[in-house]
Amino acid sequence: MNRRLARLRAVQILYQIDLTSISWEEALNNTLEEDETADDYLKQTVQGTLQHLKDIDSIIKEHLQHWTLERVGNVDRAVLREAVHEMLYMENIPLHVSVNEAIEIAKAFGGEESGKFVNGVLSSILKKYEG
Repeated sequence: MNRRLARLRAVQILYQIDLTSISWEEALNNTLEEDETADDYLKQTVQGTLQHLKDIDSIIKEHLQHWTLERVGNVDRAVLREAVHEMLYMENIPLHVSVNEAIEIAKAFGGEESGKFVNGVLSSILKKYEG
């Protein structure tokens, strides 16, 4: 499984968990296609995001302008959570790669407006952690 697909699956899993409160393992099983197997990156991303969810949500909230996290669409929230986890806790991935991948996933799921929204939030977070 390549990284882009793993990120996409991670967002789908986080979205399911957010909506239904099922376990990450159950969400993983619901998400994978028949010919797919979860690699370490996917498992690490999902488990890490859930493990650090309070901190991740706190960082996202700091960078939302005129929004609350609860008002953010479920897909965009899952994309932001996955990206912020990757930016803060996966040191081997360049920050800009995390941001760009998240924007592409947001556009794929939610369209151009989602891409712009995710870009705005993550760019603000990027400025804080890059400097």
